[in-house]
Amino acid sequence: MTERHRISYDGITMEYIRFGTGTRTMVILPGLSIKSVADMSEAVAAAYDMFTKDFTVYLFDRRENVCSSYDIYGMAHDTYTVMEHLGLHGIYLFGASQGGMIAALIAAEHPGFVRRLVLGNTSLFVPGGTEKTVAEWVGDAEKEDGIKLCLDMGRAIYSKDTFLRYEGMLADMGKTVSADESVRFRIFAGALKGFDMRSRASHIKCPVLSLISDDDGVFKTASPELAEAAFSGIGDIRFRHFDGYGHAAYDTAPSYREEMLGFFLS
Repeated sequence: MTERHRISYDGITMEYIRFGTGTRTMVILPGLSIKSVADMSEAVAAAYDMFTKDFTVYLFDRRENVCSSYDIYGMAHDTYTVMEHLGLHGIYLFGASQGGMIAALIAAEHPGFVRRLVLGNTSLFVPGGTEKTVAEWVGDAEKEDGIKLCLDMGRAIYSKDTFLRYEGMLADMGKTVSADESVRFRIFAGALKGFDMRSRASHIKCPVLSLISDDDGVFKTASPELAEAAFSGIGDIRFRHFDGYGHAAYDTAPSYREEMLGFFLS
């Protein structure tokens, strides 16, 4: 059974979903999204069904009340504050894309809070090519062109074949993007500009698994070696590479979640 909650604490209002019956606590921090991930709670629970025996799983959305200067450091602070208020500790943390940046910050700033960390298709800094891609999305949101925004994001995050399969669905979703959703997206996407936490990487003390797509259309790197170099400074880290699934491998690669579960339970 999937539960959907809204919590208000210390000036923060945030939605989260919870499912699973396991004795360990797993937290998912999703990537940048136009729509609230809490609206897709049943689909998320189905996708992570293999975790529910061993884990009680929480997925946290971004806070509801945001200002134009909101940044990734603020996202990490707010998410940690809410998790601590809920009494979570010793968590198994998975962050995808922008959620991985948030997760890495939480692990660096609260070393005893995270037991194991999976960073999915993310980076500890934002390369120039990524900033250019995200700037295009921000431009679409500023124009409130939901269809173009959804299609531009789809082209960047999915493999070519997957994008062609989802193109019609993405265009339909774009028709439903509201003005408020465009504003929120603009703020969250803008938070990526200039982000760089490499100087804090050594503060991450828990074991880390980094899942990398060698054909990532968002975090573009010239080679697998350069992709791994982005995480230099983290002491206990291992890597798993995927190819042919694009940035959204966390949704489309068949063995992605099996890799996560094996690492969490090892």
